[in-house]
Amino acid sequence: MKIYTFSLGCKVNTYETRALTSLFLKQGYTLGDQNHFDVALINTCAVTHVASQKSRQHIRKIRNLNKKAIIVVMGCYANENGEAIVKECDADIVLGVSNRLKVFDYINEFKKNKKKIVKVDEIKSLRKNKKYEELGVNEFNESTRAYIKISDGCDNFCSYCTIPLLRGKLRSREPKMILCEVKALIKNGYKEIVLTGIDTSSYGNEFKNYRLSDLLEDILSKNKDLYRLRLSSIEISEIDNHFLKLLKKYPNFANHLHISLQSGSDSVLKRMNRKYTSKEFLNKVNAIRKVRKDIALTTDVIVGFPGESEKEFTETYNFVKKVKFYELHVFPFSKRKGTSAYLMKDIDSQIKNERVQKLLKLNRELKKKYTKQFLNKKLDVLFEDNRTGLTSNYLRIKGNFKPNKTKKITITKNNLCN
Repeated sequence: MKIYTFSLGCKVNTYETRALTSLFLKQGYTLGDQNHFDVALINTCAVTHVASQKSRQHIRKIRNLNKKAIIVVMGCYANENGEAIVKECDADIVLGVSNRLKVFDYINEFKKNKKKIVKVDEIKSLRKNKKYEELGVNEFNESTRAYIKISDGCDNFCSYCTIPLLRGKLRSREPKMILCEVKALIKNGYKEIVLTGIDTSSYGNEFKNYRLSDLLEDILSKNKDLYRLRLSSIEISEIDNHFLKLLKKYPNFANHLHISLQSGSDSVLKRMNRKYTSKEFLNKVNAIRKVRKDIALTTDVIVGFPGESEKEFTETYNFVKKVKFYELHVFPFSKRKGTSAYLMKDIDSQIKNERVQKLLKLNRELKKKYTKQFLNKKLDVLFEDNRTGLTSNYLRIKGNFKPNKTKKITITKNNLCN
């Protein structure tokens, strides 16, 4: 039996898909591709309207490629649209964001009865669930970087975000399980580990006196042979003195942080239900740069949030310019059913697109300025394949080196990918 897997959306989905792929291989399956598979596992995303659309399109595409295969769909879009996925996309098994470990039971049940199976959780049960679903994975297709999921769910309820409704309440993974997985991954040869979660910053909220910074310190202090530790993202609220001390003490803590901004306008941040002001954000950025002067800071920005005036957009534009981010992920606001922003009056799509383009242009300028300071300097590069590698501060470098090898490289315009 051949298994084909495909993941859309965030790094949490990537982790979960690879964890389940590993379980399929242990059950005797072999890896297939789009042309040869008996079972397809598709992990979906619903963070934006476009993400939902891409999820639908891929399910249909896979079904059209193989009418006889068993199609298993999971993830946020699946949890929101279980029955519709069966009817409209002809999926066989829909699991949502839980029950993943029962997938083999469901496959066997489907083989026996040929009846479609939908096992998704209602919002109420997701908000009550306090148990983290332990998947565990210590092998990835890449030879250099491995992702570790440390939490699921979110309790923030930003006004635009449907994820707390689809993923449920925050569930932090037990530290001992994370530390065990870190050691296994290092033993298997992975040089960079990336911690990820739906709300990474709130890790440990349910624990007594153990938060994200404690986990980071345990990983860094107990694994001296770890080449590099990176965070997939973090909220500005988690940047405290403990966190700053770790940045200062451990050079293998990646020189890059992805800190979600969403808006540089205080009035928009308030409507978004974000729990900081632009001043507080800037103060934390300044504190980080006192410890790591040349750190790469990347971020997410939503433009065209309901009611966003030209003045408010200009505030965001100027704030982004002031912070001097290395890279921006820019998204036009997307209405998501069930969120409080869904009921707010949307703004014209053309205005949204114009603002997206303005920020993307600024992004190119900021990226150029940041990379310029490293020209003709030597940086450590971890090569992911025989063509490109990544520095600690997220510069992608071209070269001809063996995968999973590190080397000090002089940065030039010719070897910079970005």
